[in-house]
Amino acid sequence: MKEKIVKVILILLGGAFLIIMLVLPLATVLVYALRQGFETFSKAITDEYAVKALHLTLLATGITVIVNTIFGVFAAWTIAKFRFRGKQALTTLIDIPFSISPIIAGLVFILVFGRIGWAYPLLEAWDIKIVFAVPGIVLATIFVTFPFVSRELIPLMQAQGSDEEEAAALMGAGGFRIFFKVTLPHIKWGLLYGVILCTARSLGEFGAVSVVSGHLRGKTNTLPLHVEILFNEFKLTAAFSVSSILVLIAVIILILRNIVEYRVKREER
Repeated sequence: MKEKIVKVILILLGGAFLIIMLVLPLATVLVYALRQGFETFSKAITDEYAVKALHLTLLATGITVIVNTIFGVFAAWTIAKFRFRGKQALTTLIDIPFSISPIIAGLVFILVFGRIGWAYPLLEAWDIKIVFAVPGIVLATIFVTFPFVSRELIPLMQAQGSDEEEAAALMGAGGFRIFFKVTLPHIKWGLLYGVILCTARSLGEFGAVSVVSGHLRGKTNTLPLHVEILFNEFKLTAAFSVSSILVLIAVIILILRNIVEYRVKREER
């Protein structure tokens, strides 16, 4: 009887926490976005600067996911399947974005590629702009999110071991054939899960991007930065309307994540 009471209490507490911390804020965004009617909402999300911010956000996210997926697979494969000196150091370096503030990461890019950075004279000579331009936004987003894919794959590959890969190599299979025929089928759901997490983090990145973007409206503003500008200008309805786009994308990503988790559990049975 006591166990049932405790179970019910824990479920109620968990549900109340989710409602207060997740459901109510999301519902508030949607209510404020639509409180002046659908016409105002439509005007806000189709505004020229909002559309450009969305395009930049999707561009940076797309590049980031591709780069981090490639890096994550190679890093996880190297760490999990091979023995070499410096493996622990490499593993620690991968975790650096988890341990420092994104704002600090943005400042590091300023100190390297900005006017006071050591790389600025070379960039200026080649007429390459990193800071306060799209490349800086992409680099900052990549830095903040690059552990997600590798961190999903490393423990998965380590648990699987390397017996099957070694057997395939003894039978004469090449490296790429071993990866696509042996390794990839075992890690496909973990890889997809890491890609989903990387995508979600990239879409909502604010701190590092805010530092390196320069807040140039229509040029270097991502969707989160555009929401901040609208909010600071007291255009609350427009700010919540644009925020609803991020909410919708977040819900879609959450559904995809749950689908992946369901498929993983189903295959493990």
